[in-house]
Amino acid sequence: MSDSSKKRLRGDALRKTVLETTLRLFSDNGYFNTSIHDIRREAGVSIGAIYHHFRNKEALAQCLYDDLLQRMSVAISEVVEERTGCREQCRGIIALLFDLTVEEPRMMQFVLLAKHREYLPDEPPICSSQPFSMMRQVLEQGIESGEVRTIEPWVAATAMFGGALRMMSLELDGTLDRPLPEYLEQVLDCGWRAVKV
Repeated sequence: MSDSSKKRLRGDALRKTVLETTLRLFSDNGYFNTSIHDIRREAGVSIGAIYHHFRNKEALAQCLYDDLLQRMSVAISEVVEERTGCREQCRGIIALLFDLTVEEPRMMQFVLLAKHREYLPDEPPICSSQPFSMMRQVLEQGIESGEVRTIEPWVAATAMFGGALRMMSLELDGTLDRPLPEYLEQVLDCGWRAVKV
């Protein structure tokens, strides 16, 4: 392996460590209560290493936000490609989101509950991000195929996925009596009844 390849791997590992630490600290303490020095200390890296990869705390938040949304987009794309029919695609998306909420609560807390526009003012609202646009497109295709009644796609997406997103918030708040995945069929059924032909 060449020296440049080794250097790139070390840089990728450092970047991953810094992003994971940032996610944990932002989720636990909030953006405004976390400093670059807190991140440096928790990640066990130098300030110079952080500034080498990220201009400032806002750039670090932007990179984390983009990284998490990209991961969600890839996962949703895979779910949609693996399934046929709007209802099954919706089931797959909700199951994925529920699993991510249980397995990676900090990720989902940051994506769903953080007030990103307070520190990323140029970022569009989360509902306009790629993962949520993909979810809306599933309903748009359902309308085109005749599986979903003809309604405004935003309304269809809200009816189909709004309950699931609320259940995810309840899980993150520690409010639910049972494990989140146990609610999948009921949430899917409620959403589907609202949009089906």
